[in-house]
Amino acid sequence: MPATRMKRAAILYCPVEPGAPPDEEDALAQAEAVRLVLPALGYGPSPVSFTLDMERVRKDILRLKPRLTVNLVEGPGGRGRLIHLAPALLETLGLPFTGSGSEAMFLTSNKALGKRILAASGLPTPESHTLPGLASPVSRKAKDREVSGRFIIKSVWEHASIGMGPDSVVEAKDARELAALMRARKKRLGGECYAERFIDGREFNISLLAGPDGVPEALPPAEILFVNHPEGAPKIVDYAAKWDPSSHGYHNTPRSFARAPGDGPLVESLADLSLSCWKVFNLKGYARVDFRLDSQGRPWILEVNANPCIAPDSGFAAAAAEAGLSFTDVVGRIARDCSRP
Repeated sequence: MPATRMKRAAILYCPVEPGAPPDEEDALAQAEAVRLVLPALGYGPSPVSFTLDMERVRKDILRLKPRLTVNLVEGPGGRGRLIHLAPALLETLGLPFTGSGSEAMFLTSNKALGKRILAASGLPTPESHTLPGLASPVSRKAKDREVSGRFIIKSVWEHASIGMGPDSVVEAKDARELAALMRARKKRLGGECYAERFIDGREFNISLLAGPDGVPEALPPAEILFVNHPEGAPKIVDYAAKWDPSSHGYHNTPRSFARAPGDGPLVESLADLSLSCWKVFNLKGYARVDFRLDSQGRPWILEVNANPCIAPDSGFAAAAAEAGLSFTDVVGRIARDCSRP
C-alpha cells in the first residue's frame, strides 16, 4: 500500500538507556518487530518514546494524529508500578490503542491485588501474603498457625522475574519468620513484595489472543520443562534462567508444546481458566496466564500478564506459531481489538 494512503500509527515504548539490563533491551526488539509489520497492515508507523514527561508525550502523540497507538509501554522510568500511565493517557486523549485499558493494567500489574481479585472471583490461585497483611492487628497466634510451610517471594510490581533467584523459595514456620524473610529480599524486588504458597509441580503458560471477531482464543499451552535440574534446587524460572546465557537455567528450561498422554482434560481446563481471567479483568487484544499444577494435577493461577512480550522470539509468538499464526497475524488481531475510550 502506498505510504500516502497508510493510516498513521504511533508505537509507544519506553526508551532504554545504554547498559540497561537485558529485559529492558528486549522491549526495544519488540517495538522494532511491530514497526516492521505495521505497513503490511496498512499503517505508517511512528515510534514515540514514553517517559515521565507526560506533557511532552501528550504533545508528541497529538502531533501525529494517529488512527491507532500500539501501546508497548512496560515500565515508565524503570518502574513497573507505573505501567498503567500509558493507557490512562491514551484514554484521556480519547485515542484508540492496543491492549488492555488502564484499570485492567493496574489490577493485573499489582500481582498481590490481582490475586485477591482472582480468589474473590472463585478462581484457583495460591494463598499469598503481603508485609502489611502479616503485620495487621489480627490475632498473632491464629495467624502463626495459618502461615507456615514453603513460599516463593516475588515482586508486587516488577515483571520479567526481576530480583528472583534460587533463594526466593523459602521455608517459614510462622508469620514472623515469613515477614523477616520478605523484608530481607524486598529491596532487590523493587520494594514491595509478596509471598505466595509454592506449588511444586508442572508449569504452564497460556497465551490469549483476540480472534478475528474479537472473541478471545487460548493458544496452544506451553509447558516449561526443567531439564538436568540441580538436586535440591527449587524448580523456578528465575531472572538468570530468563536472561543470562551463562546460567544453567537459561539452557535447561525450554518450553514445550508436546502433550503428555492424558493431558486433554488439563489443556481444556487451562484454557477455560485463562478465558475466565480475561473476563474477570476485562482484558483486550492479548494476554498471558501462568499456571502451576499441584501434586494432584490441579492447576493454580500464578498471575495474569495483560501485556506480555510479543517479540518474534517470545513465548507468545511461539504459541501463535504453534497455532499456525504469523507475527503479522498476531499484530493484526491485536490492532483490530483495540481499546476505544
